This record gives sequence, structure tokens and C-alpha cells, in this order.
Amino acid sequence: MRRIIVGAFLSLDGVMQAPGAPEEDRAGGFRYGGWTVPYWDDQIAAAMGDLFSRPFDLLLGRRTYDIFAAHWPYVESDPAAGSFDQISYDAARLFNQATKYVATHHSDTLCWQNSHSLGQNVPAALNALKAEDGPDLIVQGSGELVQQLLSYDLVDELRLLIYPVLLGDGKRLFAEGLTAMAFMLEKALSTPSGVVIAHYQRGGEIELGTFALEHAREPEHPW
Repeated sequence: MRRIIVGAFLSLDGVMQAPGAPEEDRAGGFRYGGWTVPYWDDQIAAAMGDLFSRPFDLLLGRRTYDIFAAHWPYVESDPAAGSFDQISYDAARLFNQATKYVATHHSDTLCWQNSHSLGQNVPAALNALKAEDGPDLIVQGSGELVQQLLSYDLVDELRLLIYPVLLGDGKRLFAEGLTAMAFMLEKALSTPSGVVIAHYQRGGEIELGTFALEHAREPEHPW
């Protein structure tokens, strides 16, 4: 069985739009692109490195795919070049080699190497992929796809980096109408700048209880 792992950068109010650059996604007039950049440090780099430290395939929505396809194949690979960056090169090598599964209506425009369309029935395609032997499927960005995955209870793990900012507007990871489900906290730590890194495993169904007294008094109505 393969697992689907969702990795996401989140604000305190659940916004995940354009974490990496002002021009990344201006949909809806979003003004705060690049809101995660000032918080980058060695702990966040280590968390991202851990996510991609084992064999993986990428699972992407079309917008995120296009952003990645316009960037990672063009990262400088010559160590002698002035623009060469080892961390960027290592990430590019992993992403370029990985198999990319993409939710798209235009499969004929997937030009990045090792890219494959999920077809018209995305849930069925993903159930078939999960039933295979192979590496985990890692989702980056792709908010609409993540909401679809959650609606069909296909997410096995959430790896969230939660930033100490309120953005007010923007695309959110958890939209209304999602399937109710429980997760278990597997690991959590915080960075010096206040970013909380939390790993959640799928944890079954929602459990209910009550704090009400067994023989509670009737509420008083002053009116």
C-alpha cells in the first residue's frame, strides 16, 4: 500500500496561498505572497529535507504543477556558476527525477519529465495508485486537490508548518464541506521564530463525549 502525505505551509487562520513569492499566486487579489520566507531557518530546512528523504512520487494539482514545472527544471546545475545553490540543486534533482501525478483536464500539456495525468476520475485513479506497491505520494501546495483528497478520505498523513501570522484572506487548506475525520499527533516542535512543525497521522473517526453534569439544573432565564 502506498500512502498519501500532504505537506503544507499554513498561516494561523489556515491560509496556504502563495507562501514562497509575491508573484506565486495573486488570485483573488492576494497581497501577501512570500509570507513564509522571513521565517526560513535550519529547522525548517531540516523538516523539508526529512519529508523528501525517502523515495517518493509527487501528487500535484494543475496550478502547483505549472509553478513547479516553470522552476525546478531550470535550477542551475553547474557548481562553477555564480547562481549555483546546493540546496536548490538537490531539491531540483529529486523533483525532476520523481514521477509526477497531476490532476488536470489537459494531459497533452504536461511537458515536465515523468509527468502523468490522473485522468477524469481522480479519486478512482488515486485509490488504484494507493493499492500498488511503490513510494509514498507527496502533495505540495495544490489546495483544491487536497480538499478533494480529504473529501474522499484519501489522506494518510498531514505535515503542517504553521506560521505565527494571520493573513485574513486567501485560499485555505481546510474548506467547508470536508469529511469529518480524526488525526493523531505523531510529532511536533517549534522553531526559534515561532513556526510550529506538526505531523499528524490519520486517526479513525471522530469520537464524541460530554462535560455536562448527569443531573444538571435547568438553565435560568432572566427574561
